[in-house]
Amino acid sequence: ENDAGDYTCVCGDKQSTASLAVHALPVFFKKELKNEEVQEGASVSLHCELTKAAPVQWQIGSKVLKASDRYQMRQRGTTVELVIHDLDIKDA
Repeated sequence: ENDAGDYTCVCGDKQSTASLAVHALPVFFKKELKNEEVQEGASVSLHCELTKAAPVQWQIGSKVLKASDRYQMRQRGTTVELVIHDLDIKDA
């Protein structure tokens, strides 16, 4: 997308200009989340991989999770991760 714009080829006093449009590809999951079973009180790391870097939102049911002492959200390029600390039965 950053390559979109007007490009010009110049040869002496002549030039030719063309406009380049770049259409973004949709984001897909290369590696999806996997089911986990973890003991109460422990921590768990949930991660998946996207086809390209994009903003993500983590949810449990319809509730959007926010970063806190219990929830850590990381993104390294196309890999996204949610770490949940001190798991409780309500986290299932």
